[in-house]
Amino acid sequence: MKRFIILITTLVLICTLASCGRSTSSSTTEPSQPTTQEPSTTTGDNTTTQHSEDDELMNKTLFLKIGDTQVDVYWLDNASVTALKKLAKDGLTIEMHMYGGFEQVGSLGTSIASADARISTSPGDIVLYSSNQIVIFYDSNTWAYTKLGHINLSKSELTNLLGDGDVTITITLN
Repeated sequence: MKRFIILITTLVLICTLASCGRSTSSSTTEPSQPTTQEPSTTTGDNTTTQHSEDDELMNKTLFLKIGDTQVDVYWLDNASVTALKKLAKDGLTIEMHMYGGFEQVGSLGTSIASADARISTSPGDIVLYSSNQIVIFYDSNTWAYTKLGHINLSKSELTNLLGDGDVTITITLN
């Protein structure tokens, strides 16, 4: 008899524990319907659009004018130049100011990607300073910059273009 009571008690406990895992919010049981969430196509479309815009920018070339003079520039392939291309897609005009007798400095008006490292510049180097200023050298300097490119002119040609007062540069994308 004692074994029979233990057996019944054990069965009741097992049934009770088994029913603890069930959760019902109403007394009537309704068949469960699977729920599916449609993936958002907006994010994918925006990402696709962004990638195609970036690809289009990457296939275009930056051009630089100092005053009215178009100069030949070798642009590097880095995140800063890519960001500069985005800024220049509608044309970018920057007022440059002489600094230190060896460079012209101008504000981009916004910060862009940078990877500053201590470098020694040479005449013709174009660099990004402090993520928001473009600097063009007509002589040398050593400081922490992100190199953007190099103007293919001699030191004397650069001094003639940059060494006689403030200048305006225009960066375009074609």
